[in-house]
Amino acid sequence: MSTPESTPTSRRAQIMQTYQMAKRSDPHLGLIILGVFVLGAAVGFGLMWLLPGSGVLSLIIAIVGALLIGMLCALLVFGRRAQRAAYQQMEGQPAAAAGALQMLRRGWKVDPVVGFTKQQDVVHRVVGPPGIVLVGEGSSPSRVKQLLVTERKKHERVAHGVPIHEIVAGRGEGEVPLPKLVRHVQKLGRSVKPAEMTDILQRLKALDAQRGKLPLPKGPVPTSMKGMRSQQRGR
Repeated sequence: MSTPESTPTSRRAQIMQTYQMAKRSDPHLGLIILGVFVLGAAVGFGLMWLLPGSGVLSLIIAIVGALLIGMLCALLVFGRRAQRAAYQQMEGQPAAAAGALQMLRRGWKVDPVVGFTKQQDVVHRVVGPPGIVLVGEGSSPSRVKQLLVTERKKHERVAHGVPIHEIVAGRGEGEVPLPKLVRHVQKLGRSVKPAEMTDILQRLKALDAQRGKLPLPKGPVPTSMKGMRSQQRGR
């Protein structure tokens, strides 16, 4: 049975939400997508028309091929520009890294805001092939680093032997910019097998239960990043 997230209506809603979000910082997005579609369709028609054959069947194949190639090119450009617009709008917002980390695909478990300060410095947690990745962000690098140290000690007590990585998201020296965050996390290596992740997540439940549910800092975290992730998966 199809889940609500996988229905055509939900997919269209996600695409429209992503388009509206991207157009706020990329006002010419619609014209660019249309131009790419027309150009891709023209190239596709030319390539298909050169295939052996003649008559009505060849014309139909050329038209269908042109439409498919045009749509593919338009979707690729739309995805790239929408992702760039989302990062631009998120940077500087509270918990922006949490939105970026939603782009991680299957095999990763993202828990936003597992630690925070009154000044809205936060730490997010990612569990995946590299082990445990703690991602900190906030207005004060020194406070963020201290918060990361505190969270690392807490995680080491319940996940002894599991590799723990620390990342500070931002534009400062030694920090990882938001658009490069997901790629940086994915390049941390593979130290944990998929079967071991279940055990790690179970051990982390004990830590999370001790502190209860932490509030997400005030400020919008764009949900369109999750929509784009679903589109990339083809779901």
